[in-house]
Amino acid sequence: MRQRGKHYIEKTKNFTRQTLYDAPEALEIVKKNATSKFDETIELHIRTGCDSRYAEQQIRGSVVLPNGTGKKVKILVFAKDAKADEAKAAGADFVGADDYIDKIQKENWLDFDAVIATPDMMGTIGKVARVLGPKGLMPNPKTGTVTPDVAKAIQEVKAGKVEYRLDKANIIHVPIGKASFDKDKLVGNFDAIMGAIVKAKPSSLKGIYLKSVTVTSTMGPGVKLNPIKLMNA
Repeated sequence: MRQRGKHYIEKTKNFTRQTLYDAPEALEIVKKNATSKFDETIELHIRTGCDSRYAEQQIRGSVVLPNGTGKKVKILVFAKDAKADEAKAAGADFVGADDYIDKIQKENWLDFDAVIATPDMMGTIGKVARVLGPKGLMPNPKTGTVTPDVAKAIQEVKAGKVEYRLDKANIIHVPIGKASFDKDKLVGNFDAIMGAIVKAKPSSLKGIYLKSVTVTSTMGPGVKLNPIKLMNA
């Protein structure tokens, strides 16, 4: 059993662990408990009743958070010729093709937060799929990161686009902002991402979809929300 420090334990006294809170109250508690010297990320963790072994129950998508993520995002774009020029003009941090494939393979270079690619580059990117995939960085048409419109994709990521996906334990982990955000901004971001995930419920799923929903900060304890209310919101 992992040992918790006294500061963490002290924070758990600010709320009742067994209570299922509404989002505004839960986010207010999480904000108060985010007392680290750095600006903690506020995170949403959803345990689902899905089974990721079945393709029809895979959940993956993206949402542009209305109030952004509070994080400066470094973007790598795989594109050539005119599309590469378009990506540079749109503000991509790194733009290239085989040169960046080599850099990732030979130097284990991963100094970026998001990857966008034009469709014609996907065959080339396959060479580093085993590196990018486990880190959630592999471009995918479902999340709008494989597209001929690289300028639009860059704009969305810079504006606060976040991806959500089911992990092997059938849990979705996604950031919804920073502790420095005021509560209304966090609630707005929460509503946007939660609405998208509720709509993404697989039609083949029998039984409970949202088993538990928790919000937390990087260093703080989790505060539970009422999943039944969220499904009916």
